[in-house]
Amino acid sequence: MAKVIAIVTQKGGVGKTTSAVNLASVFGELGHRTLLVDIDPQGNATSGVGLDKRQKLSTYDLLCSHENPGAADIRTAFAGLSVIPSAPALAGAEIEMVDMPRRENRLKAALAAYRDRYDYILIDCPPALGLLTLNALVAADTFLIPAQTEYYALEGLSQLIATVRQVKRLYNPGLELEGVMFTMYDGRTNLTQQVVAEVKKFFPRKVYGTVIPRSVRLAEAPGFGRPINYYDKGCKGAKAYHALAEEILSRQ
Repeated sequence: MAKVIAIVTQKGGVGKTTSAVNLASVFGELGHRTLLVDIDPQGNATSGVGLDKRQKLSTYDLLCSHENPGAADIRTAFAGLSVIPSAPALAGAEIEMVDMPRRENRLKAALAAYRDRYDYILIDCPPALGLLTLNALVAADTFLIPAQTEYYALEGLSQLIATVRQVKRLYNPGLELEGVMFTMYDGRTNLTQQVVAEVKKFFPRKVYGTVIPRSVRLAEAPGFGRPINYYDKGCKGAKAYHALAEEILSRQ
């Protein structure tokens, strides 16, 4: 039975999708059957593994189809990694879902058919706390937060945790924090040290020791449709995601 991890933050540009793609890829490389589910209408996780967003089936079909859409997972060219892609139609999914019964449960129900076939299911959420992200949090066993070391990250964490408390109370009492990871990390600044200290105070024992540095190679890899461990395995970004994946797995 797969463990479902939602990678979630309402702030854009913090490395959420980069983390989803690269952690999923390293999980697969380490021998774990991994499914990456792209519910971000931008579809960057889909293109980040070299897939076209115009597939026959997508997460839009899982969320909005009134019939069983069939198997939507696609094997990628990378070891152990499959993807359920996003699609342009997902941009209007929240409006279509408004009047659906148990609309917050659509993704959980759809992923039930995949849980026996994978070890890990990672969900790349949109950078917003709307109905798509709500579906991910209801479907997930745990959630993983990518955070930048800046003041606004602290504000965003507070809002996210308030949302998670509501989700736990109303829909998914078993939902737990998987951990907090720092992205685009620059340890030379005082602000970085202050933010890290505050986050550790807020989430004791939940902040990963591995941090993801700023890296040109990490920024380049999506343009070639390859996770960083297949684009440049020797770069510091690839080594960081490999170490982070091992740290996450070691806590299971």
